[in-house]
Amino acid sequence: MILNLISAVSANIWKYIFVDSISLLLGGLLNTLLIVLCAFPIGIFLGSLVGIAYYVPSKNIFIKIWKWINNLYVSLFRGTPIAVQLLFIYFAMLSPLGFNKLFVAILVFGLNSGAYVSEIIRGGIASVESGQLEAGRSLGLSYSKTMLKIVMPQAIKNIIPTLGNELISLTKETSVAGYVTVMDITFALQTIASSTYDYFVAYFVLGVIYFIIVYALTKVMKLIERRLSKSDKR
Repeated sequence: MILNLISAVSANIWKYIFVDSISLLLGGLLNTLLIVLCAFPIGIFLGSLVGIAYYVPSKNIFIKIWKWINNLYVSLFRGTPIAVQLLFIYFAMLSPLGFNKLFVAILVFGLNSGAYVSEIIRGGIASVESGQLEAGRSLGLSYSKTMLKIVMPQAIKNIIPTLGNELISLTKETSVAGYVTVMDITFALQTIASSTYDYFVAYFVLGVIYFIIVYALTKVMKLIERRLSKSDKR
């Protein structure tokens, strides 16, 4: 009986997913990967700017305003659900202006990731001994050069595992992109399920696809960690 059930499920997966709807499935998978691969670098860039700004001395009013804007940005994007951010920015702000929904999804996920990456960067800088900064300044380096050439390289090595977790979280969070009708992998398989009425097969395949993506990302991040640990031993 169990073998018959497995055989029936396998046949349905092959028919509904890999025969009848393969183009829809591949299109959704491509959009999901595109969102992740574009949004994560945006998040790292914004997060680095905000995280470093936390340690910049407040010498004038412009730096104070910059820090205030950064704090507001982090508070807003960490304090509200990603689905709400996506719906509000697309339907209330950018859709009336004619922006492409895939572009908006990449932008929103990048902004959301940047808020979390900023805290990761800030924690990484804090993990570096304060004496490193003082040593760089005593050698005649400017504050910015000391941060970029001495502090940040050490901080990056400390935060690689946490950045990997953020990448994995971002990948799973993209499943709400369908809220603005972006044809990601989740929305594609929801469409397949609605047309075939075989929800078990569709959502089982969806879970397997996300598991494979996350597993591959985990392996890549562990490989990067091993490479960095080897360089420390030289």
